[in-house]
Amino acid sequence: MVAPDLLIAFVAALVVVYAVPGPDMALVLQTSIARGTRTGLVAAGGLALSRATHVTLSACGVAALLKAAPWLYEVIRVGGAVYLGYVAVQIFRSPMFSLQSETEGGRAPRAPLRAAFAKGLLTNLLNPKALIFCSVLLPQFVRPAAGPLAWQVTELGIVLLIVGMAFDTLYAVGAARISKLLRAHPLAQTVQRWAFSAALLGFALRLSFD
Repeated sequence: MVAPDLLIAFVAALVVVYAVPGPDMALVLQTSIARGTRTGLVAAGGLALSRATHVTLSACGVAALLKAAPWLYEVIRVGGAVYLGYVAVQIFRSPMFSLQSETEGGRAPRAPLRAAFAKGLLTNLLNPKALIFCSVLLPQFVRPAAGPLAWQVTELGIVLLIVGMAFDTLYAVGAARISKLLRAHPLAQTVQRWAFSAALLGFALRLSFD
């Protein structure tokens, strides 16, 4: 079991990381603003599954493989940059907000929900830096004398997912409320789409050249 002081330090590190703007945050905010809290939370679910995958791969040593095989890292990096660029273009070309994203009774269509989940999954899964981040951060809080390493990594991974979902939920709920204001002001909608498209495109360029 991870020592309490190390666990507190780990949570503090995660808070700093999740509070910094990035493609995950931009995706949840945009999805929630455009389609509501429920769809934004579904996108956050995709992000959570991707993070769980990264934690598992890190524990299996896949991150070390990426470091040892630069060409594989480059393939994933370029693929992730292309996908972020694609999402940015989709946001830019999206129509003004309408209430068509929800059916009677407040239920969103299944197709947009599946698309939102897939976007959340792929946005994080195709970012090799997220995998490298897990492989670098988790070992810093593991102590061999504290018990089986597998259990410690599992515990840290669960905490990572909980903190990530907490931030994503906060972004989704807050952004959905902002959407009410944007629906009443077309100019604000245009600025919002440009801003999020530019942000994701910037992350894509940073990933492609870093």
